[in-house]
Amino acid sequence: MSIRFANRRFAPSLVGTLLVIAGLALFVSLGRWQLGRAEYKQALQDAYERGQQTTFTLTRDNAETMARYQRVRARGRYVDERQILLDNMPSTLGRPGYRVLTPFQLEDGAWILVDRGWIPLGDRRTDLPQLRVAGNVRDVTGQLDELPRPGLRLGDDDAQATTTWPRVLNFPETETIERALGVSIGRYILRLDEAEPDGFEREWHPLARFGPERHIGYAVQWFTFAFVAIVLYLTLSLRRETNAGAPHEK
Repeated sequence: MSIRFANRRFAPSLVGTLLVIAGLALFVSLGRWQLGRAEYKQALQDAYERGQQTTFTLTRDNAETMARYQRVRARGRYVDERQILLDNMPSTLGRPGYRVLTPFQLEDGAWILVDRGWIPLGDRRTDLPQLRVAGNVRDVTGQLDELPRPGLRLGDDDAQATTTWPRVLNFPETETIERALGVSIGRYILRLDEAEPDGFEREWHPLARFGPERHIGYAVQWFTFAFVAIVLYLTLSLRRETNAGAPHEK
């Protein structure tokens, strides 16, 4: 392809054109992906802020209809004999340990897992922490959230689970926990408020480590790379012609 502009000729090479097309596709795709991540993070922030405005009483009827991050109050009792330790859960300072999930049976018979916080590993893997909690009827308050998810799920979590209680599970799905407990627990867990008794280390950071602004910044960078690629392509493809008509590299 060759197009003349005054004493210049636009004559890009085939290889250069193909490389620019591939680069533009990559840069634009990555920029759009970052914009999607920013939109997702913004939606999480909005849901979190809405959830802090009111506190609802949790029941069997409304447990599945509430939004993530909603603050709730639940009345019932802990089921001490069937607790779960979420493995590979570092503390806010990066120390290895577990998150303690304790089943909580509501007065109307529904079940939910209460995340009572982080607890460190013992000296050996076989030294499981003491998790005892009284089973008296009480009110607990906290925030609804989802089970932690791995960045990449590998293998079968059931194959790695212990068979005794407390049961150690590595990034389990809801169905895995329901099979272990023998009851339905729904899609949410309840993060126990930091002021509530019978909890462990609780420095909840329900949102991501950084907000949508950083993703928008990354998107701008990728779109800038695409713009620079176009400018370089056009500049290097313009050739100056001599008076004799032979093209000359700029």
